[in-house]
Amino acid sequence: MSLPISSVDTAVRDATTIIRQALDAPARRPVVKAFFDEATFTVSYVVRDPGSKACAIIDSVLDYDAASGRTSERSAQAVIDYVTAEGLEVVWQIETHAHADHLSAAPLLQEALGGRLAIGERIVKVQDTFGKLFNAGADFARDGRQFDHLFGDGERYRIGGLEAIALHVPGHTPACMAHVIGDAVFVGDTLFMPDYGTARCDFPGGDAGTLYDSIQRLLALPDETRVFLCHDYLAPDRETYAWETTIAAQRRENVHVHAGVTRTDFVALREARDRTLDMPRLILPSVQVNMRGGHLPEPEDNGVRYLKIPLNAV
Repeated sequence: MSLPISSVDTAVRDATTIIRQALDAPARRPVVKAFFDEATFTVSYVVRDPGSKACAIIDSVLDYDAASGRTSERSAQAVIDYVTAEGLEVVWQIETHAHADHLSAAPLLQEALGGRLAIGERIVKVQDTFGKLFNAGADFARDGRQFDHLFGDGERYRIGGLEAIALHVPGHTPACMAHVIGDAVFVGDTLFMPDYGTARCDFPGGDAGTLYDSIQRLLALPDETRVFLCHDYLAPDRETYAWETTIAAQRRENVHVHAGVTRTDFVALREARDRTLDMPRLILPSVQVNMRGGHLPEPEDNGVRYLKIPLNAV
């Protein structure tokens, strides 16, 4: 089931229609291949149309060792190998948001496999905020041009024969987007597995009340909707990583925001929990790369690329 149609907005109604049509027709349901990077607890996806070779890559990972400052392509190569072996055609490279816990491999994957790089249109707010933090200068464009496409809320698109729609779900960051593709929704960092809860909201531009409202949009989708997460941090009573659940399970069991939790209660819980959290280990390298669409800073006159570490500023 889902919430009464009159209680949800147009974009959610459109997403619900896409999901229900997919539930009635296997040809409208995507085939999903997950790639888990335990170093950053990140899940990347190849989402393919069962009726063609078209696919999208969602939330790719460029491996980065903070101690040495070295990048490597192990995670990206696993995706390249899979796409190549299956003979797939990449039409989209999608980022659900500008991640603060891993570097994106989108430019590397674009060079190897093609596809349009896309993110939510509110990335411009993230670029403005972090452009100032990193003193990126006038050469750093803050209008999203590093991406091929900026998704608006409720924007519909296709992956081969699959219907898809982008939903704006801010709160963790201002630019977070969830993507409904057939009977599946890729929620980025808004939700984790039900036994782990929800995303933090204490980054610049984050807001717990806004996240609650965004999650309500997602919980209005049909119960049977498959939910694919961007991370799993392994809840204390669970022994194996997991990254697929359902809207029904989230609504019934999410430890932070199950049915019956009020906005006031959620904000109090989320803000109290956020005060106990350390900053993500890779937030400073990740954001300054990901706000550039995954592109590393240009080499300086000695041929070396540098990342900035702002002292006492975060």
